[in-house]
Amino acid sequence: MATGSWFLYLLECSGGSYYAGITTDVQARFQAHATGKGARYTRAHPPLRVLGFREYADRAAASRAEWQLKRQPRGRKLAWLEHGGQ
Repeated sequence: MATGSWFLYLLECSGGSYYAGITTDVQARFQAHATGKGARYTRAHPPLRVLGFREYADRAAASRAEWQLKRQPRGRKLAWLEHGGQ
């Protein structure tokens, strides 16, 4: 992972739900979620694994992509992430 880059990531959580977020370090953020130090949603629905992530040049671009990803139907979220929102 490149230094200074931002990442949009998608987690699979308990119960089969998905959680999307942005970070500069996907593994560290996953560990925070897994230990109950992440988002409120992942404290109630512990993450099982990282399904995927995509790199962006800056926080603004990652935030826009996160907003777009969260608007996708559940069945299209992983494909959307893997294909760069296309």
